Amino acid sequence: MSSHKILFFFCLFSFVVCFCEALNGFSVELIHRDSEKSPFFQPNQNKYQSIINAARQSINRANHFYRTAAKDAPESTILPDGGTYLMTYSVGTPPFKLFGIADTGSDIVWLQCEPCETCFNQTTPKFKPAQSSTYKNIPCSSDTCQSVRSSSCGTKNNCEYTITYGDGSHSEGDLSVDTVTFESTTGASVSFPKTLIGCGTDNTVSFDGRSSGIVGLAGGPASFITQLGSTIGGKFSYCLPPSTLTSGPSSVTSKLNFGDAAIVSGTGVVSTPIITKNAEIFYYLTLESFSVGTKRVEFASSTNAVGEGNIIIDSGTTLTLLPSDIYSNLESEVAKVVTLERVDDPDDLFSLCYTLTSEKPEFPVITAHFEGADVVLQPISTFVQITNEIACFAFRPAQDLAIFGNLAQQNLLVGYDLETKKLSFKPTDCSKE
Repeated sequence: MSSHKILFFFCLFSFVVCFCEALNGFSVELIHRDSEKSPFFQPNQNKYQSIINAARQSINRANHFYRTAAKDAPESTILPDGGTYLMTYSVGTPPFKLFGIADTGSDIVWLQCEPCETCFNQTTPKFKPAQSSTYKNIPCSSDTCQSVRSSSCGTKNNCEYTITYGDGSHSEGDLSVDTVTFESTTGASVSFPKTLIGCGTDNTVSFDGRSSGIVGLAGGPASFITQLGSTIGGKFSYCLPPSTLTSGPSSVTSKLNFGDAAIVSGTGVVSTPIITKNAEIFYYLTLESFSVGTKRVEFASSTNAVGEGNIIIDSGTTLTLLPSDIYSNLESEVAKVVTLERVDDPDDLFSLCYTLTSEKPEFPVITAHFEGADVVLQPISTFVQITNEIACFAFRPAQDLAIFGNLAQQNLLVGYDLETKKLSFKPTDCSKE
C-alpha cells in the first residue's frame, strides 16, 4: 500500500475515533483561575484578595447582565470575574493550544489573533490564522453572519463581530471557521471541524496573562454548545469543587463534560426546567423560595425579577445575587440563627459578616427551592472567609436581576440538557470527580 493511502486511512481512522468519542461523550479539565494549576495563579497574593476582587466583579456583572436582552443590544455582559474557570483547547491545523475562559454567560468563542492591532497583554503566543490550513473567513452574505448579533461587514466583505462589555472594554475581529480540538481527560483528542470562532484583532479587555479569550457556553447561534448541537445531544455538565476562594490554594481541578458523559443520574438527582427567553442567551431557572432551617423565604419581590425564569444560573459570576427585598428577607432569617458576633466588612462589600471563633463555625444549611428541585447548599457554598477572623454571607442584593453564582454551585454536579430543557443537580464531592 502506498504511503499516500496509508496516510489517508490513518486520517480517516483518526476522524472516526474523534467523532465516535464525541457521540459517546467526553470530558475536559476545568481549572479555577486561582488554582495552583492555573496560569493566573499568584502564590504570593493575599489569599483573601481573590474573594474581594470576585465580589466586586460579581456586582459589576449583575449591573450589566440585563443589557444583552435584545439581539441588537450594543453592549454585552460584563466580563467573567475572578471566580471564573479556564479550559484548554486548540484551534487550527496543525492544532495551536490556548487557554480560554469557560463562560455560560457568553455566546461566542473568541480569541486573540495575529496580526493584532490592539491586544491585551497575552503572555503566551497568539493564534496566527495564516498558519492554519483549515482557517476560513465567513462572507458577509452568509446566513451564519446574519444570525450572529452585532455582526457587520468589513472592507474585504468579511463578516466581523463586535462585543462590547459592561466595563467599556471590547473585542472585535473576523468571524471565521476553523477546527477546534480538545484533549479529553481520557487522553484522546476530540476535534470539531468548521467551528465558528471570533478571531479578535482589536481587544481592550483586561485579561493580562496566558488566557486568550472566551469559550462561550451560553445559548445563541455562535455559542460552542449550540454549534456542537446533536453531536453532544444538547448536553453538558460540570462539577465545581470547593474553590480557592473558600478552601485555599489547591491543585484539584474539575471537569466540563459533553454528550453522554454529561448525563446526571442516580441517587439524589433533582431537576428543574430551563426557561428560554426571546433573543436572550442566558440559562434561566425558576426559583420559588429559600429555606433557612424550617423558615421559608419566598421569592416574591416588588421588582420584575419574579415569576417563571426569575434567576440566571451562571458559571462566570462568583456570588449569588438577589433583588434587594428578597435578599433582605433572606439575610434576616440567616442572621436569626447564627450565634456568632456580627461585624462590619472592612471593604463594605458584604452586609452580613461574623467574627470567627473556631475553624468550623456553625452556619446554617440553606435550601434553594427551584421548580421541582430542592437544592441543599452547605455552608461552604454560602459563606466565604474575607480575613483570618471574618466570614461573610456570599449572597448580595442586586438590581432587577437574580444570578445563581458559582460558589453556590460548589459540590454539585450540574447538568444541562438543552433538548429536554432541563437542568439537573446532584450532590457530589467534586474534588473526587
